Formats: sequence, C-alpha cells, structure tokens
Amino acid sequence: MTIGIAAVTGVGALCVLGSVLFGMPRLGPPGPPQKDMTVDKATRNEVIEAAIANLDKYYVFPEKAQAMEKQLRAKSQHGDFDSVTGAEKMAETLTDVLQYESHDKHLEVRYFEKTVPELPPGQDQSEEEKAEELAHQTRLNFGVETVGRLQFNIGYIDLHAFGRPQQAAGRIAAAMALLADTKALIIDLRQCGGGDPDTVMLLASYLYDKPTHLNDIYWRDEKRTEERWTAGDVPGKKYGEARKVYLLTSEDTFSAGEDFAYALKNNGRATLVGETTGGGAHPGNPRRLSAHFMMFVPNGRSINPVTHTDWEGVGVVPDVKTSAKNALDVAQVAILEERLAAEPDPVKKGDLQRRIGELK
Repeated sequence: MTIGIAAVTGVGALCVLGSVLFGMPRLGPPGPPQKDMTVDKATRNEVIEAAIANLDKYYVFPEKAQAMEKQLRAKSQHGDFDSVTGAEKMAETLTDVLQYESHDKHLEVRYFEKTVPELPPGQDQSEEEKAEELAHQTRLNFGVETVGRLQFNIGYIDLHAFGRPQQAAGRIAAAMALLADTKALIIDLRQCGGGDPDTVMLLASYLYDKPTHLNDIYWRDEKRTEERWTAGDVPGKKYGEARKVYLLTSEDTFSAGEDFAYALKNNGRATLVGETTGGGAHPGNPRRLSAHFMMFVPNGRSINPVTHTDWEGVGVVPDVKTSAKNALDVAQVAILEERLAAEPDPVKKGDLQRRIGELK
C-alpha cells in the first residue's frame, strides 16, 4: 500500500496494472495541489458507469459489488450527484459512497489533473510512467527509511513501504547484512502504509529458517487461492528464527504493513507493540475510469492459514498495547529485560538496568 487509498509511500506514479499492490500509489511524486477541473453531467455519468463496470468485473465480493451498483444508480437517478461540479469533489463523493456501502478502505476513486493514459492491451505503463515511478521510489529508497543499531546491539529498520521487489531486494539485503550480528531486531511499521505483497514475502523470508506459510490471497477474477510462503534462500544471509523480532504498529500502519504484521504475529515469529492497525486487507489494482479519474479496485482478499480470516475492517491487534509514540521504547525495554534476567555479569546487569530506567 499511508494516506487514504493506501497511497503507498515509496511507490510513485501509476502502479503497473499487471502488478498487484495493497493500495494505489500517486501519479508522480508529491507536489503542489492539483488544479481542479469542472465536471459536467456527461463526465459524471461516464465515471459512474465505468466505476460500476469495474466493480462488477473485479471487486472481490460480487454481492457487495451489486449493492454498490444499486446504491450508485439510485443516487444518480435521485440527482444526488447533480450539484457536484468539481473533479476533486466528484472523486471524494464517489469514494464516500463506495466505502459507506463496502466498508473497504482500499476502495477509492481519485482524480488526476494529469491525463491518465489509455494503454493498448498487454501494456501496463508508458515509458514516462515507468520513469516517474522509478524516480519517486528511488527518492524514498524503496520504502527503507532508516537502518541502524540501537544501544545494546538491537537492530532497527524503519520501513515506510514495501517497494517493488526488483529494486527493494538490494536495500533489504543490505539492511539485513548490516544487522546480521544484532541480538534482537525491531522493525518499525508505524508509518508503513502499503506496497507490494511480493516484497512482504521477501523481507519475511530473512526471518525464518525454512519456508513458512504466510497469508494466502484469494483472487476473485481468477477464482483461485494463491498460497504465499517465505523463500528457502535469500540474497545474502538470513537473520533466522533464533533471535526475537518486534514489530512496531500504529493506526497508520496499513495494507502491506498489516499483511506483514498479521502473518508474523499469527505464526509466532514476532511480537507486535503499539496500536491496532488501520484495517485494510484487500489487494488489487488501479483501474482507469476516464481521462482524469482512476479507481483502486480490490480483487483479492487475504486468508491467514492460522486464523482462516484476515484483518479487514478490524486491524491487527498488537500483543503489547501502547501508544505509537512510546512503542519503540516499550519494545526496547522488553528486549533488555529479557537480557537482564539471563545476564550473570553484575557490571553488565547494572548497565542494562540503567538503560531500562532511561527508557521507562
């Protein structure tokens, strides 16, 4: 998948339509507000009909797609959209209607001042879009915000997004190499708003000794369930299962960040510290509605092999509840208190006790 449509921080430009995301990214890098445009009745009808067609064809729950179609047609016939004359307001209004009916935070319409290209079949992006996406991801380091080592040799990764695996793989391998000898690992997902589910599997693969079942995805349009497992081999050295992993969460943790947290919590690999997450579990694709409108349409749903459900609408509940602000300190205290209990050296015990006191 951050921000509404899980506008994935770290994944810029229109996403590759052939590549599934937990959320729709921006068209180009963040910048000044877009110039709004006037929409007339013909434009409103075009966007509504295109939205209905995409829901009917792709949306993960067909019965909900029918309910949303019924609601959109009723409101249109009643004249509820007649007073909407701005493009930004049109996107916002349609989003409100769709989310009210579906309770799906991934389902969103967005207006773009820049023309959304109509590409030929089999072509996912224009060359310009590919260049924009790559440039934007590069500026944000493909979601890897910070890698470091905290006091007492605790590894730390601040991950703002799960970038495209082709580029993120090198960053993740480098991060894990830097942290290979740490005593425990904290992965900070408090500002992680989404991204590519394949990169979720990639990062998780470093944290297990053998292939491990994560969250499967059921695809409505293909009527199949895709099993998702960690890889047995990874670029570089695995972190493995012997050392503790803590994940920090907030109400802003969303989409692919939740996918990672939910899988590692339920198979017992990680301890979650912080707040209940945002509650978006449906991957999908952005779909062109017209020259200036797109809609992110979830066509899949996550299924955890332990719970046999997902976190849609309810979020991922942490093991240790605390404010997002205090989560990093609380996780460090948990790690250091465990170390303190096993430390025989009185000098080292004193150092640990002092650090725990500082964090508390």
